[in-house]
Amino acid sequence: MSSTPLPLTARRVLVVEDEPVINQAVTDRLVAEGYDVVRAYDGPGAVAAFEEHAPELVVLDVMLPGFDGHEVCRRIQAQRPVPVLMLTARDAEEDVLVGLGVGADDYLTKPFRMRELVARIAVLLRRVERAAALAAAPAEAATIGDLRIDGGARRVWVTDEERHLTPTEFDLLVCLAAAPGTVLTREKLYADVWGWPGASGTRTVDSHVKALRAKIGAERVRTVHGVGYALEAVSR
Repeated sequence: MSSTPLPLTARRVLVVEDEPVINQAVTDRLVAEGYDVVRAYDGPGAVAAFEEHAPELVVLDVMLPGFDGHEVCRRIQAQRPVPVLMLTARDAEEDVLVGLGVGADDYLTKPFRMRELVARIAVLLRRVERAAALAAAPAEAATIGDLRIDGGARRVWVTDEERHLTPTEFDLLVCLAAAPGTVLTREKLYADVWGWPGASGTRTVDSHVKALRAKIGAERVRTVHGVGYALEAVSR
């Protein structure tokens, strides 16, 4: 397969899964949905396939031979930012946060439904397109206390120290920053950031908020139990 750009109906996805049956099932479904699929079965092979084929999105299992999915995510994100959907057999919060911390954008816990996998891939790719459109627009900036956001450059500073956020973390922060001090429900955040209105994704929102807090400071994101979150101005 060449690494030349593909039309919208043939977006390239790298599927990394060491279980042949799962790898084949995911590949068959994505091909049926119109995607161009590249496959890998271990950590080194995943990095090599990423370098050779330049996929637009990576579906990445956590447990892999060679080195695990977290290390794969670190290495490919260091080369080129790309949306990563991680597959994990464990849904413990610490395992999810490790994945988000190395640059994953979303995760699915095994066993998962193919319909949900396809839907999440579509959402991630739409968000990439939206981010590109925003980057091409006139730059927007926001300052909330000592937190500074450059929307055009997609960069964030806390007390003049830059903090590196994943694309999802940045979009979540921008959503909260659009109405500082206002409590946004988990459902609204999931609809606005992940693009799934009416869907239930409170655990996904909570996990990303925790990852965001670790980078910008826990005191900047206030929890209203049973409702949602608000971004607060903090100055030091």
